[in-house]
Amino acid sequence: MNSHSMLGVVLTDILRMVTPSQEDWEIRLAIINDLRSAAESVESLRGATVEPFGSVVSNLFTRWGDLDISIQLLNGSHIGAAGRKQKQTLLVNFLKALRMKGGYMNFQFIPKARVPILKFKSVRQGISCDVSINNLPGLMKSKFLLWINRIDGRFHDLVVVVKEWAKAHKINNSKTGSFNSFTLSLLVIFHLQTCAPAILPPLKDIYPYNMVDELRGVRADAENLIAETCAANINRFISNKSRPINRKSLPELFVDFQRKFAQIDEWASEIGICTYSGQWEQIKNNMRWLPKTYAIFVEDPFEQPENSGRSVSAKQLKKIAEAFVGTYSLLISKNQNQNSLLTQLAPPHVWSLIARPVIPNYNVRPVIPNYNVRPAIPNYNGGYSHPTHPQPQGQRGVFPHPKSQRRFQNGKQGASSNGSTSKQGANSNGATSNQGASSNGATSKQGASSNGAISTVPAKALQGPQQQAWRPKAPNQIA
Repeated sequence: MNSHSMLGVVLTDILRMVTPSQEDWEIRLAIINDLRSAAESVESLRGATVEPFGSVVSNLFTRWGDLDISIQLLNGSHIGAAGRKQKQTLLVNFLKALRMKGGYMNFQFIPKARVPILKFKSVRQGISCDVSINNLPGLMKSKFLLWINRIDGRFHDLVVVVKEWAKAHKINNSKTGSFNSFTLSLLVIFHLQTCAPAILPPLKDIYPYNMVDELRGVRADAENLIAETCAANINRFISNKSRPINRKSLPELFVDFQRKFAQIDEWASEIGICTYSGQWEQIKNNMRWLPKTYAIFVEDPFEQPENSGRSVSAKQLKKIAEAFVGTYSLLISKNQNQNSLLTQLAPPHVWSLIARPVIPNYNVRPVIPNYNVRPAIPNYNGGYSHPTHPQPQGQRGVFPHPKSQRRFQNGKQGASSNGSTSKQGANSNGATSNQGASSNGATSKQGASSNGAISTVPAKALQGPQQQAWRPKAPNQIA
C-alpha cells in the first residue's frame, strides 16, 4: 500500500467516525426547540426567532460539534438592529431563563467579545452551545459555505479532516490564540483557489459585493438577492466546460494543504490571505488592511476588511507552523503506518475509536478508492458530485439534513426533497464537477513549476482572463 493509499484509508476512517448520524441531527433539533421555548418565556425576546448557524447550517459539523444559535430580533419584516448594550442585557435575561428552565450547565457570559456571546452546555446531550443576538452575518456566512459545497464535494471533506487535524494539534481554539473553525474553512477555500488547476473560483466571482453591507432593509428581500446572485454565479462556474480539470484525490489535496502552509510563520507578517480575490496579497500594498497589528491576516470575504484570523497570537502562530511542518514531514515519510497517521490527524477521542494494531503487511486491507465518506455519483470528468447538498436559497433558519433535508423556519419544521432552489436553479440531478480554473493558481517567487507543484513560499498568483461575475440589475434598490 503506497503512502497516498494508506492516507486515503485513514482519512476515510476519520470521516466515517465523525460524520453525524440521524440521532446527532435530532439531538440538535431538540436543543433548538428547547431554546426556542426558553426564549418565548423572556418578555424582552417575545416574537424573536431562534435560528441555528455555523457548521450545522453549512453542513460542516461533526458528531461532537458545537451548536451556534442566533436570536434574531424582529422589526416587522425588516432586519432588526441592536446595540452592544442591548445585546448584553438580552443575553443576561436569556441566561436567567435557562437557569430557571434547567437542563443546562457551565454558563459563561462573554459580554466584551466582538459579538457578545453566552456559552453553555446541555446536561443531557453534552452539546456545547454559543448564543448571540442578531448575528445575521454569521447566518449568511454559514449559508455561503453550504452553497460552495455544490461546486465540489471535496471542499466538505477537506474542511472536516482539516478541522480534526487542527483539534489533534490543539490549534483550533480562538480562546487560546489559535484558529477558529471559520478561519480554517477559509484556508481550505484559499487552498482550493490556488491549487493547480484551481477547484474553486475567487469568491468575488460568486458574490461581487461585501455581503455584510447588503444586509439591510427587508430581510427576505436582502437574503433572496444574495442567494439568487450566488446561485447564478455558481451555476455559471459549474457549467463552464472550458475550465481545466483538477483530478487530485482528497489525500493529495490534504498533503498539498500541509505543504502550502508549512512556512506560515515566516511570511505571515508580509503576506495576507484573500479568498475574495483568490490570491496572496502584500499587506503593505493593501490599504484596507493597514495599520497591520495581527500575527496573521486572513480576510473575511463577507465582512471586509475584517481579519478572521485576528485571534491568532504570535506564540501560537509558531505552534501552528510546527504542526504543519510536523504533519507534512510524516506524510512524505516512508516510516509511517496507519496508527501513526491517525494520532497526527485526529484528536484522541476520534483515533482511539478507530485505531488498530499495526499489521506488517498492509495489503491485507483493501484500498478504498473513494475518499468521500458519503455515497457519491462518479463524474467522469474527474469529479465527485453530492446530490444531497442543498442549493442556494433565501429561506431563513435553514438546518440541512443529510437524508431528509429538513428545514426550520421560526420554529416550524417542514420537508423538502432537495432544498429550495434559486430562480436560476441548477441541473436537476445536482451533479457538480471537480473542475477548476487555473487562472489564479499560486506560484513561488522563483516562478511556477511545470508540474503544478505548490510552493511553500507564497507569491502573487498568476492572473488570466476572468469572467465578470453576474450582478443583479439594481442591488441598491433594496428597501
